Amino acid sequence: MDGIRIPSIKISGIDLEKCYFNPGCALSIYKPESGRKILDMLNKYFGPVQFHGFCCHHNPRLPHGATIINNCAGCDRRFRSLYKGIQTNSLWEILDNIKSLPLPDHTGLTVSVHDSCSYRPKPQVHAAVRSILRKMNIEIIDSEYSGTKSICCGDNFYPHLPVEKVAELQKKRAAQMPCQDVAVYCVSCIKSMAIGGKIPHHMVDLVLNEGTEPQETRIDVYHDKLNHYIDEH
Repeated sequence: MDGIRIPSIKISGIDLEKCYFNPGCALSIYKPESGRKILDMLNKYFGPVQFHGFCCHHNPRLPHGATIINNCAGCDRRFRSLYKGIQTNSLWEILDNIKSLPLPDHTGLTVSVHDSCSYRPKPQVHAAVRSILRKMNIEIIDSEYSGTKSICCGDNFYPHLPVEKVAELQKKRAAQMPCQDVAVYCVSCIKSMAIGGKIPHHMVDLVLNEGTEPQETRIDVYHDKLNHYIDEH
């Protein structure tokens, strides 16, 4: 995977008449109000962006040439690879590109970063995340396995492995983080880091100056809720 690179579309080339923000199923369950707050931020500082609430497992029902701004790495991968005429860009690249974007000051916080699996072949996303963290005065001490060498937090192994085995992988991955505080940009990673005894900080929460809540950490219960949401959206 380290040799694979997937380029991002040029932000300057995005047709704002066909530009949408999709918060993703997991964030919509975790903090539904956060998706709207991010949408408001995009509209105020980036340009006219419309809300898109269809799950990436379903046809997005958007015009050819539409761009979906994604908070979720899985959404980014599915929308750009499964649906012809749909292009994507990560929320983090968009936000990092906004020169006038006001961000909270988190001086005193030092984190390791857990990079999402599906963004592994996109080092430009890893760079944007770290740039935003530094703009918020957050220090970074990365783990050995980060960026294009990032290892799954364990969540993707469910339900292929028993819950107990998945929990072992979650704890193993969390233990690889040098810092007690870990910045993540995937809701499932919040839970994995918490199970592993770390203090997770979701990027959306950091940008909105809110605390991160692990919420439901039983992986089977969490995935049941997620699957139900996917079926409904």
